[in-house]
Amino acid sequence: MTVRYILAIDQGTTSTRALLFDESGSPMRVRQVALAQHFPADGWVEHDAEEIWSATLAVCRGMLDKGLHAQDIAAIGITNQRETTVLWDRATGKPLHRAIVWQDRRTADSCAKLKKAGHEEMVQAKTGLLLDPYFSGTKLAWLLDNVEGARERAEKGELCFGTIDSWLIYKLTGGKAHVTDATNASRTMLFNIGTQKWDADILSLLNIPASVLPEVKDCCADFGVSEKEHLGVSIPISGVAGDQQSALVGQACFEPGLTKSTYGTGCFAVVNTGGEFVRSQNRLLSTVAYRMNGEVTYALEGSIFMAGAIVQWLRDEMKLIKSAEESEALAKAADANSSVVLVPAFTGLGAPYWDPHARGALLGMTRDTGAAEIVKAALESVSFQTRDLMDAMGEDMKAAGLVSPTALRVDGGMVGNNWFVQNLADIIGARVERPEVTETTALGAAYLAGIQAGFYAGPEAVAANWRCEKGFTPAMDEKDRQTRYARWQKAVGRILTQ
Repeated sequence: MTVRYILAIDQGTTSTRALLFDESGSPMRVRQVALAQHFPADGWVEHDAEEIWSATLAVCRGMLDKGLHAQDIAAIGITNQRETTVLWDRATGKPLHRAIVWQDRRTADSCAKLKKAGHEEMVQAKTGLLLDPYFSGTKLAWLLDNVEGARERAEKGELCFGTIDSWLIYKLTGGKAHVTDATNASRTMLFNIGTQKWDADILSLLNIPASVLPEVKDCCADFGVSEKEHLGVSIPISGVAGDQQSALVGQACFEPGLTKSTYGTGCFAVVNTGGEFVRSQNRLLSTVAYRMNGEVTYALEGSIFMAGAIVQWLRDEMKLIKSAEESEALAKAADANSSVVLVPAFTGLGAPYWDPHARGALLGMTRDTGAAEIVKAALESVSFQTRDLMDAMGEDMKAAGLVSPTALRVDGGMVGNNWFVQNLADIIGARVERPEVTETTALGAAYLAGIQAGFYAGPEAVAANWRCEKGFTPAMDEKDRQTRYARWQKAVGRILTQ
């Protein structure tokens, strides 16, 4: 029987999923398991790494029914929540602590001290990142300093550090492979994206022994083979990328200036800058878009911590909606002239502000403000934050002599809401394109694995698969757009702490 499918593992912040794609890039099956969140202290967010592994195994095994056999799967692709940090025993595979999630802010003070000591310029020049608790480096340093015996064991070579991709590959291969890819490595704040090597100066600064670090590979590579006991046959792991870079591939943004924004738990806008490592002057992140055949393509990225998570907050904490789908109808019903602004700094603010101590605020309410106006403000806050990022990207691209983004390709759970996507186009003042296949994060991992497995000749073949399902053009008056955005900027200024 001809092998026909790629299995994509999409391990996210709120769930673990497996999707099966055919050669055309169409999703054939999906299995999903929710992931528990742990909040042991204010600003701390953790996951159980063992739960992530067991859920991953369960959703992959869930693919194998109704006539599908593991032999029909040519390769496995993995995409994952980035920056989330796991430290485990190299011999037993047991984590020493819960995984520290990318949203976690426990190292804010240590980042502030490093910044005050003048280290941020060096870190940004080497990694493209800013000194922020978002990234893995200070999370790993915290684990080594706070888990009993961890530092001594790490220095003896007994421990492994990894982001979630590394953790899953280690478990799938039965401990035979301790590896990562260049995109995930680029988000650790330990990896020099110019030299494509772990950086000795930063490791020394954070007091991290190199022995805990994984080997860094291309996004299309031999990452190992899954143990037969997991799925019945051994399957090669052939493609890996962090979730936002994977979505960039899934959206076929292979040319400089092409831009995508994913609206999952957070919002992440990424613009391809080609072979040029563009250093942002607007507090965006420079990062690896993907690495194929040893050739690096770079990107600029802006990260928003709260996007779909705001809708969850409306539903679970505020009880203003019973389901995410209700948000569209309420936003439509709201007073169009409402001046209510929500600044969703529940875990600080990301780009371009980078204020981990900022906290959320709801401003501009009047006596007739109701649930509809608050829901509308919540959705608008994601559009405003995207405008922040798009404006910063445009300035950085122009300064580098590159083509500024002229349109935005979107994906993620929120883009099924037509009101939100139209509002997004209105606020950023540019065309927004929603693809036929919105599972672009998993699709990107499938494409990367498929390139390595010979399904696709390369990026050009992947780009030929991309189709726009619906385009949204700006319909808002320019004066209204600028008035609303100015109101947003004033509201943000009210809650910034630095």
